[in-house]
Amino acid sequence: MKTFLLWALLFGLCLALPGTATTARAGETPTAPFRATLRQGIDATFNLENREALAFFQKAIEMDRENPLGYAFLALGRLFSYETGFDLPQRTKDQEAMLRDVEEALLRGHKRIEKNGRDANAYFAMALAKIFKIRWALTQKKYVLVAQEAASIWEMLEKGRAADPQNYDFYFPIGLLHYHLDHLPTAARFISSLLVTAADHQKGLQELEIAAQKGDLLKELAQAELSSVYTYFEEQPAKAVPITQALRERYPRNYNFAFALANTLSELHRFPEALVIAQELEKGIKAGQPPFAPQLQPRYDHLLGRILFNQGDYAAAWDRFQKALADTSIFNARNRVSALVRMGMILDLRGERKKAEELYAQALAVEGGEGVGQTEAKRYLKTPYTLRPKTPLPAPTNGRSTVVQGKGMQPP
Repeated sequence: MKTFLLWALLFGLCLALPGTATTARAGETPTAPFRATLRQGIDATFNLENREALAFFQKAIEMDRENPLGYAFLALGRLFSYETGFDLPQRTKDQEAMLRDVEEALLRGHKRIEKNGRDANAYFAMALAKIFKIRWALTQKKYVLVAQEAASIWEMLEKGRAADPQNYDFYFPIGLLHYHLDHLPTAARFISSLLVTAADHQKGLQELEIAAQKGDLLKELAQAELSSVYTYFEEQPAKAVPITQALRERYPRNYNFAFALANTLSELHRFPEALVIAQELEKGIKAGQPPFAPQLQPRYDHLLGRILFNQGDYAAAWDRFQKALADTSIFNARNRVSALVRMGMILDLRGERKKAEELYAQALAVEGGEGVGQTEAKRYLKTPYTLRPKTPLPAPTNGRSTVVQGKGMQPP
C-alpha cells in the first residue's frame, strides 16, 4: 500500500460483513429459511469449514436467485477461502470466483434500488460486494479505484442505515471507519473527512460495541474486531479475553481465535494460560490435520517469541522471531512484520537505536503486511520503544525463561 490513508479506510472494513434487514419497511425482507441458511454459512466460515460454507451460500442463492445478499455472502465465502488457504492455484480460483459473485451481487442490487430507493438489503449487499472489489483492487495496486469505491461504500452504508435504523449490523462497518480513521495523521484525517467521513474515535468505539452486542449476522465479526481494538489500540487486553474465549469456544476449529487469545493472555502476563494454548497449537500443527497446516509453524514461532518477549527473555524471543522470519511467503507477511517490530523494540531497549530503525523500516517494506504491526513500526520509527512503568515485564530467571527454552541467540 503506497498511502496510509487508503489502507486505513479499509483497515477492518475489508472483512466487514453486512447483514440482513429486519423490518419490512426497509425493503424486501429475506425469508426466515433464507436468513437461516446464510447464518449456517457464516458459522461454517468462522469455523474454517470453507467447503460447507460455500455450499450453504449456494443453497441460499437457489432459494432466491434475484436476492443480491446470496451472491454477496457467496463472495464472502470465497474471500475467506482465499485468505485462509495455502494452495496458490486454488487461491487464484477462489479470487476469480469471488469477482464473478461480486458482479452478480452488484447487478441484482442495482435492480432492487431502481425499484425501491430505500431497500436496505440491497444497500447491504452492494456495500459488501464493493468491499470485496476493493480488496481485489488493493492486491492489484489499483489505488484510484480503491479511493473511488471507498467513498461510494460510505454513501451506501448511510442510505442503508437511514432506511433501517434498527439494523445494528450497519454499526460495524460504520464504526470501523469512524474508529480507525482517527489513527491517521492530521492531514490525512482532513482529506478523509472530505472523501468519506470525519474521524471520531469515541463514536467509532461505541458503534463497534453496539454491533458486537446487538448485531445479527455481523455480531461475531464485530466481536472479533472489538477484541483486537481492546488489545492493540485501547490497551485494555483484559476486556478482550472474555470475548475471544467465547469465540474460541463457539468455533473450536478456528485456530485464529486460539492465537489471538494466547497473545492477549501474554500481554496480561498470564503466561501459563498462554503457553497451554501454544502447546495445543503446536500439537495441531505437528499432527497436520485440517485446518492445521505446516505453513502455520512460523506463526507459532512468532507467538512463542511474543510470550518470551513479554516475559523479558529477549535473547530467546529474538531467536524465535528469527525463525518466524525464515518463511518469506505471503501467508507469513504480517507475522514477519510483527517479528521485525519486536526485534526493533529489543534493540531499542539495548540502546541500539540505529539498528532498531533499520528493522522498523524493513517491517514497513513487507508487501502484504499492512495492519497493526506496521502501525507500530511507524510509531517506534518516530519514537523509540521503552518499557511502560505501569506494566513492567518480569525479570528473566538466570537470563532464560523457565517455561520456554530458546537457543539464546543474541541480537546483533
